[in-house]
Amino acid sequence: MSYLCPVSTARDIRALSRDQIQEYFQSIGEPKFRAIQVYEWLWQKGAIDFNQMTNLSLSLREKLKEDFVINHIRVDEMQRSEDGTIKNAVQLYDGLVVESVLIPTDNRITACISSQVGCSLDCNFCATARLKRMRNLNPDEIYDQVVAIQNEAESFFGRPLTNIVFMGMGEPLMNYNNVIAAIEKITSPEGLGMSPRRITVSTVGLSKMIRKLADEDPKFKLALSLHSARDEVRNKIMSINLKNPVADLIDACQYWYEKTKSKVTLEYVVWRDINDSEEDIKALLKFCKQVPTKVNLIEYNPIDDGIFQQADFAAVEAYQLALQKIGTVATIRRSRGKDIDAACGQLANKNELLKDMNS
Repeated sequence: MSYLCPVSTARDIRALSRDQIQEYFQSIGEPKFRAIQVYEWLWQKGAIDFNQMTNLSLSLREKLKEDFVINHIRVDEMQRSEDGTIKNAVQLYDGLVVESVLIPTDNRITACISSQVGCSLDCNFCATARLKRMRNLNPDEIYDQVVAIQNEAESFFGRPLTNIVFMGMGEPLMNYNNVIAAIEKITSPEGLGMSPRRITVSTVGLSKMIRKLADEDPKFKLALSLHSARDEVRNKIMSINLKNPVADLIDACQYWYEKTKSKVTLEYVVWRDINDSEEDIKALLKFCKQVPTKVNLIEYNPIDDGIFQQADFAAVEAYQLALQKIGTVATIRRSRGKDIDAACGQLANKNELLKDMNS
């Protein structure tokens, strides 16, 4: 079964800058301020149809419909977990599908956002890695996921969205330009106006791209999906490590801290008989002594694969105590949304649209 839709050849107006929209209005004999009005509708008010732009004349709205489209997303399926987590299957303008997640806690509501359709990496423990990468998401498609979760936060919880993590489908640093453009819109006063300090971009560890990102002096946070500080282990579970070994990651993270003065958050799952030994703990301690970090020890969420099993809690606690002894903040994170396959590493595991899309 195919979910691909016919794609309009008209330009997506959201791919234009405000200056370009201004030039368009001038070319059709309209005043410049129309661009400001349209830009506000698109990015602050989340308009998905030109008919919603009620401070424009009907004839001007019809003209916009002739010349442009708004390729907005649609939440095709929404699932709610027993713990309040919400998972969205988001259909894009061309029929492809990604997933995003709303994660509520007592003091925050976090949006977990996708950056690619599928993934081009092959981390053995991740469901998304089993999907072929179809394409990168455009900045507006990333932005729209945030808007959808912001609306759900208000509707279901009566609270605003507080945090955004790029930890959904795909590797954000392999869609670098579009992710940066989306964050600029999300944090702009002309967009959602969110603080960049409330945004975290997570990477599996692309050393060159971490350095490139650091050079841009970003105000958002960086997380590294590490899971082992031993090359012999990391090579087996994350083949990206073959080209980005641990020593290179240490150098890149040191460079990040020198440039940004922001600690790197290490995302770390402990698996039984894979990385739960004393040797594994010592390797992580060596890493953390060289790079200012904090560590999230994450509960593993099975993806119907017997190879990876959650380590005994005593092993996770051993990591936490050892890290605390050297002054590294280490937090044990309980997963949320497991009953709807919305937890870390589970996205795309059982969604029927995604299965068909990749068949």
